[in-house]
Amino acid sequence: MAAPDYLIIGAGSAGCVLARRLVDAGRSVTLVEAGPPDYRMDYRIHMPAALSHVLSGTTYNWDYRTVPEPHMAGRTMFCPRGKTLGGSSSINGMIYVRGHQQDFNQWAALSGYDDWRAEHCLPFFKRAESVAFDAGELRGRDGPMKITRGAMDNPLITAFLEAGQQAGHDYSPDLNGDLQEGVGPFDRTISCGRRFSTARGYLDSVRKSGLLTILTRAQATRLCSDNDRVTGAEIAERGARRVINAGETVLCAGAIDSPRLLLRSGIGDPAIIGGAGLSVLHELPGVGRNLQDHLEVYVQQACTAPVSIYPALKWYNQAWIGALWYLAKQGPGATNHFEAGGFLRGSDSAPWPDLQMHFLPVAMNYDGTATAGQHGFQIHVGPMKPVSRGQVTLSGIQFNYAEAQADREAMRSGIRKVREIISQPAFDQFRGVELTPGPHIQSDAAIDSFVAQHAESAYHPCGTCRMGQDSMAVVDNTGCVHGLDGLRVVDASIMPAITNGNLNAPVIMLAEKIAAAMLA
Repeated sequence: MAAPDYLIIGAGSAGCVLARRLVDAGRSVTLVEAGPPDYRMDYRIHMPAALSHVLSGTTYNWDYRTVPEPHMAGRTMFCPRGKTLGGSSSINGMIYVRGHQQDFNQWAALSGYDDWRAEHCLPFFKRAESVAFDAGELRGRDGPMKITRGAMDNPLITAFLEAGQQAGHDYSPDLNGDLQEGVGPFDRTISCGRRFSTARGYLDSVRKSGLLTILTRAQATRLCSDNDRVTGAEIAERGARRVINAGETVLCAGAIDSPRLLLRSGIGDPAIIGGAGLSVLHELPGVGRNLQDHLEVYVQQACTAPVSIYPALKWYNQAWIGALWYLAKQGPGATNHFEAGGFLRGSDSAPWPDLQMHFLPVAMNYDGTATAGQHGFQIHVGPMKPVSRGQVTLSGIQFNYAEAQADREAMRSGIRKVREIISQPAFDQFRGVELTPGPHIQSDAAIDSFVAQHAESAYHPCGTCRMGQDSMAVVDNTGCVHGLDGLRVVDASIMPAITNGNLNAPVIMLAEKIAAAMLA
């Protein structure tokens, strides 16, 4: 079989985008995914409300864990990553947030590449999306990704939006538009009551193309090279190994697995590579460093009126919810229930909003492992621009959450601002006792201790193969790995800094942008 023009390793959000755009342009592509197909009859990855089911399993989830985090009471933290076509877009919370315009100006400043400023990224956000609601000229109308909003018909959501404004925050009709500040409806990757992953948006139209070969349950074990040129990769597939050569190899394995594949191939810090008993092919000390993530906590409140979605968690109600979803793609199963949220400034000195809130009309753990056992609601809150940095190595993942004093201060501010919103008159008819952190948690020290014991990842790892021009940068402005030919990295790992909000939309954008550069 002739070598393809491109070998793409990882069929996640970036990999699906690249495969589609390259095939549409007449290029031959082999797309390699370590996980199984995105089986269309498996409700876990297609029913929006079932996201906790897929997060708590390992069929479609790598289920990574960190090493004990020193500032999180020594806890080992959960780090789920998608393991199927669509990658993490097939298991995430389906919230679609572009980020603040200043995020991309920051990328340009940190990397030294001016073509990553916000005005250069906007056309690729628009190219990617097709919004199903009235929106301004900043939004896309005919892209592959279907973007919708929830009905927001639960009275607790109405109370949240009113309370946010009563607390002095703006109402933003489009958090992906002109104003990414205040409270408002969330955009979601849900269409016709089903999760709309990048596999659905980008791959479906080209799956049967003669130019695209998709391999599932096929894991890249190392990159192959000839001097300073990467020629392809060794693939482990159904108990056998083979080498796939290509004109160009593109890593789209994500912020955890892209740096690990580089390190296994001898590309990275010689100390890490040599420590694992491997030979150094190419020295790039920044591989695996600069790891960032969003940390969050839940402020959970008892609800004095029976209006939360708590009854939907009962086993005896889930049968009819499932049947309604299977038959009509309607009902409680057809939404992720994160239909509203907001972006606030943690302090007056913040140059742009640096806290995100997600509102949920029930009190439960994100992965479904525990519920409050009663009617309630919760607001997830966390700092969007953490200062702390971690590292991915061949032996472990460490985020160093809350290592920086600034991150601890931002989290305290976030919890207090959420409490201020819940104390507003709009919640008077619903507000019961605060369940977590609890009314006794008030001082800085008490809040810090609560966060250390209970905070969770928001599942947004990035930055481990960052774009730039200094000695610790890994790729250039088009994802090409410094010092090697025939190799790119295109995924969240190349972000110089984490963005304001959930990462799926920026990953899709950067893949669209680099695809255009590759074809140019």
